[in-house]
Amino acid sequence: MAEIMLQIAGRPYPIRCRDGEETHIAHLATMIEQKARQAQQSTPGMTEVRTLLFAALFLADELNDLRREAAGRQTQLALDADDEPSARAFEALAARIEKLRERLAVSASDA
Repeated sequence: MAEIMLQIAGRPYPIRCRDGEETHIAHLATMIEQKARQAQQSTPGMTEVRTLLFAALFLADELNDLRREAAGRQTQLALDADDEPSARAFEALAARIEKLRERLAVSASDA
């Protein structure tokens, strides 16, 4: 297991991850840090916990929008069953979204 130090909302977080995933985890932390800054700018003076809560809500909202968009595309693909390349592309996109959700869940449980 590798250990990296993440900086989110002005605070360091040591995180353990699988060897080779350090860059990916750091990228995810950057996304969280951006949302934490957004939360801090919209409501200054929030506690660390509330800042991270709002960052998580912002990310969950984006994920929900992507899932809704993907579901709409899946419905469209079902209507156009002759479009095999698009169906495969959608399945690959859905798999990537699910993998991201799992990684976020693992990262959150490590924190």
